[in-house]
Amino acid sequence: FTSIQAAINSLSDQATEHRVILIKKGVYQEKVFIEKNFVALIGEDKSKTIIAISQARDIWRCEHPDDWGVATLNLKGSDIVLENLTISNDFGFNLQEDMHIDCKSDSANPSKVVKKSGHQMALRSFGTTRLIARNCVFKAFGGDTVSPWNTTEGQFYFKDCEMEGGVDFYCPRGWAYAENCLFKAHGNTAAIWHDGSANKDSKTVLKNCVFMGEDGFKLGRYHRDAQFYLLNCQFAKNMADAPIYLNASQPQNQIQWGRRIYFYNCHKDGGDYGWLANNLTEAGTDLVAKDLNADWVFHGSWKPESISFVKSKPAFSVVPAVYKTAPSPQQPSIDSIAEKMLLYQRAVGGWPKAVNELKLDYQKPITIAQAKAVLADSMHLDATFDNEATSREIKYLMTAYVKTGNGRYLAAVEKGIAYCLRAQNAKGGWPQYFPDKSIYRAQITYNDNAMVNVLNILADILEGKNGFEKINPVFVPASEMAIKKAIDCIINTQIKVNGTLTAWCTQYNPITLVPEMARKFELASISANESVGIVRFLMRQKQPSDAIKNAIHTAIEWFQKARIKGYSYQDIISPDQPKGKDRVLVADANASVWSRFYEIETNRPLFSGRDSQKKYDVKEIEWERRTGYAWYGVWPENLISKDYPKWKKLNENL
Repeated sequence: FTSIQAAINSLSDQATEHRVILIKKGVYQEKVFIEKNFVALIGEDKSKTIIAISQARDIWRCEHPDDWGVATLNLKGSDIVLENLTISNDFGFNLQEDMHIDCKSDSANPSKVVKKSGHQMALRSFGTTRLIARNCVFKAFGGDTVSPWNTTEGQFYFKDCEMEGGVDFYCPRGWAYAENCLFKAHGNTAAIWHDGSANKDSKTVLKNCVFMGEDGFKLGRYHRDAQFYLLNCQFAKNMADAPIYLNASQPQNQIQWGRRIYFYNCHKDGGDYGWLANNLTEAGTDLVAKDLNADWVFHGSWKPESISFVKSKPAFSVVPAVYKTAPSPQQPSIDSIAEKMLLYQRAVGGWPKAVNELKLDYQKPITIAQAKAVLADSMHLDATFDNEATSREIKYLMTAYVKTGNGRYLAAVEKGIAYCLRAQNAKGGWPQYFPDKSIYRAQITYNDNAMVNVLNILADILEGKNGFEKINPVFVPASEMAIKKAIDCIINTQIKVNGTLTAWCTQYNPITLVPEMARKFELASISANESVGIVRFLMRQKQPSDAIKNAIHTAIEWFQKARIKGYSYQDIISPDQPKGKDRVLVADANASVWSRFYEIETNRPLFSGRDSQKKYDVKEIEWERRTGYAWYGVWPENLISKDYPKWKKLNENL
């Protein structure tokens, strides 16, 4: 088997003896569900046999009626054994900032804030009894990491385990025994918790355990009747001076059997707190610490110490697949940046580059009010390909889908690709904006690589690269057709001067294919910057046609002629200029530059300020435009010296 779940599913529903599944070293990105009894999962190596998903309980409960499926390991069967495994819920470790989600199932709070400290369960049981976890690691950043819940008859045994998490991260209900375990606490609410409200005898016993955590971490709390025994335990110096406490509630839960929290031989590094003093006699004068073992907790009805399958011959083995199994769309993991990208995707399918004149920054947090405003504005026709908008989001979401398996990210990618395909005009080019056709926005736009960015995504789809092999195959022939039309457009827009092909303008009339001015300082011209991306895309084509080869060769020849030798473009200190600086050409015998724009008729470097007047010296335009735009650069350098020779060698028949 290549998945743990497949091995479990192969077992018969009925059994009276344990069925052993050996899990080989590897990372298994899957949720595991055990509804059958007498199942033993035995890892090959505790630190290298890892079962991991990323799931916030807050998100899960917005989409599902109960907790079944909320954890990495979900249990309904009894007589379960876990040995030599790491079981992790990575949500809190991955989340960089709070998320804001719609939760339609919660009418009282339809907009929720999901925090990295919220509930994230690595193990959650439902009616399970007789669970053994030996030499295992249970990890989460948030609360309720280890949640074995069965108040009426739950019996849970943990030996030589590590547990990590936030609030109440070890929270058994019923009878629980933990020995030689390490507890690592995030936050400062409580590390351990117990619910013993269904039976006066139920208890949680922690023996020879070590507790550590973030500064000021608190040991524990309870909401209902509980019974704690801590024997021979050691606590880090930075643990708060806060006894295990009854959590306040409205109305306050009634505790019928009183405060039952007992310590024996427990110590804190740097000195003990008074509440750690021995008080075992309060639980019963006949109790002896050495006798408080698993047999005492479970009244001899179950002997977990004698049950181990590490050296047993397994019934089945599980070997990780070559590729990690991603969580299914029904069990999504989360990427905080991708979540914000979903918010900003317009109904038409693309993304804006700015909202209210503020450039989109997906690293910044977003409030609930802002999220609501963005969603309410989803019909806004400001989707664009400018400044990498739309192409950036599609690529990121594709990567996020591959990483997380979250089906919403894939759906957004496919919606974005469909938008790209619709935006292609009859001549094969892409506008700067779509469907907005105002001012220069309908022009065929090479500016800032708008069209080339889209084409490279379509090429990834066609070639099955960078995760795009996972999208709906219907997009493959559509992408192939769009690329063919686009190449025709590129060939037809290469500027010819006196019978010689040169390079490309940044924007063109979408009907006549005549070079046109875009912004007031971007005159119709030949662009050394954007032409580089066009040539690189043409070089990407397999079995290039004669027209493609000719376009590449002639563009390279033009780049070589347009090179300005002996200069570099630098920012300099200039006290007589605003802000005390300027940007100028500086003589440099070892350098070369290209002008951003060249006059079509003369091939002279061309500049313009906001008055749209032609200038042939960058010093002649206003300081604001002179220092606020990349008028010179080295864009073609690597294309000429590295990419072109490599491409030419691969196409030696040229």
